Amino acid sequence: MIKRTLKQIENMIQIENDLSAFREVSIKGVSIDSRKIEQGQLFVPFKGENIDGHKFVEDAIQKGAAAAFWQKDVPNPPLHLPILMVEDCLVALQELSRSYRKQLEVRTVGITGSNGKTTTKDMITNLLSLQFKVQKTEGNYNNHIGLPLTILSLEEDTEIAVLEMGMSGRGEIEFLTKLAEPEAVIITNIGEAHLQDLGSREAIAEAKLEIIEGLKENGLIVYHGDEPLLKEPLKNLTRKATTQTFGQGEENDLYPVQVKQTDIGSTFTTNMMSAEFHLPVLGIHNVLNALGSMLIARYFGVAFEKVNEGFSTLKLTNMRMELLEGAAGERIINDAYNASPTSMRAAINLVTELAGFEKKILVLADMLELGPEENKFHLEVGENLDSSKIDYIFTYGKLGQFIAEGAKKVFPENRVFSFTNKEELSESLKPHITQSTLILVKGSRGMKLEDVVHDLQQSR
Repeated sequence: MIKRTLKQIENMIQIENDLSAFREVSIKGVSIDSRKIEQGQLFVPFKGENIDGHKFVEDAIQKGAAAAFWQKDVPNPPLHLPILMVEDCLVALQELSRSYRKQLEVRTVGITGSNGKTTTKDMITNLLSLQFKVQKTEGNYNNHIGLPLTILSLEEDTEIAVLEMGMSGRGEIEFLTKLAEPEAVIITNIGEAHLQDLGSREAIAEAKLEIIEGLKENGLIVYHGDEPLLKEPLKNLTRKATTQTFGQGEENDLYPVQVKQTDIGSTFTTNMMSAEFHLPVLGIHNVLNALGSMLIARYFGVAFEKVNEGFSTLKLTNMRMELLEGAAGERIINDAYNASPTSMRAAINLVTELAGFEKKILVLADMLELGPEENKFHLEVGENLDSSKIDYIFTYGKLGQFIAEGAKKVFPENRVFSFTNKEELSESLKPHITQSTLILVKGSRGMKLEDVVHDLQQSR
């Protein structure tokens, strides 16, 4: 993490006050939360709609912060303390991270896409860690605040940083990628997330392609080659860069030849070598994420022969295709971290393919931020379910009711249940569960379907 004296920071960003009394004070790391302040950190207060972080500056320093930013337009700065007066705290944080990034010799990988960013980040980190000291974006620190904090958390001897880049609108990824200056980037896919903000998949693709703007010259662009919205613009790329594709189609640089799904993970072979790869994660979509990760790792010199070693210790961030056991011995796929039509289809397809279960149940909730056609997207999920491969549908939420409505067109009504109360859903679900039941639990983050998962794991 960043370790600098205030005198050094004064040379990295614009400071508006006299620091002569505190120039030798050293900071170690940065925090934006006074409640979690650690010894020696630089505290960065933000002015929010409801709370002004400047109120907690003195408290943060009492708790151990070495210094704090103070926004120029906020009155009564405690200048008897090590305060760095700045024009704007957020901009100062971003500029500090930009300056620190330029002082590091770290190589960076940028990751974006509608689905699979975090999973791909975890896979790439595992593979690169076989040969390098690697740090990655932690949690959801992938925006205009999180990415600067991630950069400032990098150790000076970190060799590769794997950085996730999220967005809600145009221009955001361009800002992040120019901050990170990646040497290699990967675009996992183009889905429907952010339709509410951007209006079309074409606009989403354009926003994701912004990641190229910060790519170093002669860098690598890895992308999902089955997606025309990526394929067409990248075919006519004018800048100096290498492009490589992954996907299911045989026109891709790397594609799966054979994929097997079991209840403990996936095995697959590729067109590049006959060896079988073992992935302790479920789903063809995760096999594709693995292929993209392998191309990135190979660019940095990690041979495909080492891939199984990297994948063997893979542990994905919680609630992403997480395989659990319920109280009755049933198997639960907890994919409650997020949902879009694309990821919903992928998870449902996995459930239909998995063998060895007498009963299969879907617990599906609202997919949020889909814009004016959200009802249609939910209806289509239900209409496209296969009543010969799925036994029961349970939905939760106002939009989940449209999944149920669609499902009732292809299922008998006594196999489809819709709820707006999670506890009622859980109680209605339990009598249908046996030891040989497979349950998929999936919905957007705001729906908190993990509550249902926890309920199913409690003893009965």
